[in-house]
Amino acid sequence: MKDKCVLITGATRGIGWAISQRLADEGAHVVGLARHVQHIDYPGYLHACDLADAGQTEEQLRVVREKYPIDAVVNNVGVVRPGPIDDLDLAALYEALDMNVRVAVQVVKTFVPGMKSRRQGRIINIGSRTAYGALDRTSYSAAKAAMNGLTRTWALELASFGITVNTVAPGPVDTELFRENHPYGSQAEKAALKAIPMGRLAQPDDVAAAVTFLLREEAGFITGQILGVDGGGSMVGG
Repeated sequence: MKDKCVLITGATRGIGWAISQRLADEGAHVVGLARHVQHIDYPGYLHACDLADAGQTEEQLRVVREKYPIDAVVNNVGVVRPGPIDDLDLAALYEALDMNVRVAVQVVKTFVPGMKSRRQGRIINIGSRTAYGALDRTSYSAAKAAMNGLTRTWALELASFGITVNTVAPGPVDTELFRENHPYGSQAEKAALKAIPMGRLAQPDDVAAAVTFLLREEAGFITGQILGVDGGGSMVGG
């Protein structure tokens, strides 16, 4: 990863922060996009951007494209809006699809031409085990399943240019976002742990390790894959 330039969305919290730190430690030039950037000692180049605003996103991506030779992108940003189907707020559905799918499409559309011209590149989408289905996760499951479709479609389109596209799909990860709905010692936390054969939550660095592997040159023949980082939680029969 030394001297590679990697763009990460949602770069200042949880999984995005862990990926940024790990890549910087391995010598990569990390470019982060995030809404909150004040008082953050980011291990690279940090740009403020409200990714929920498509126009602002387009402008910031243009700035990044003109300033940095982006070799790889990690589409990490996303939102979870839990709720049962009979109480589903359509606004929550639109938001989940917007933040996961639209942002990823904008990012890849911006940087793929440069990757094609260099005939190399890496695209990593951060998915989720919920793409296989999960209670009270209609919006999130739909968005993450859509990202799996993007991964396979882009992998087919871009393979001849030396560009790989893969999804890293975590199960529950011990982040601030997870704890908002699963406080320590709560029934929600116990239910999440029960569904993980390895009996623990993923840590953000578990996900960052998988992302880093797929970004390396040694992973250049792996594309169109969904890599679960879920302690076996996506297996049937656990």
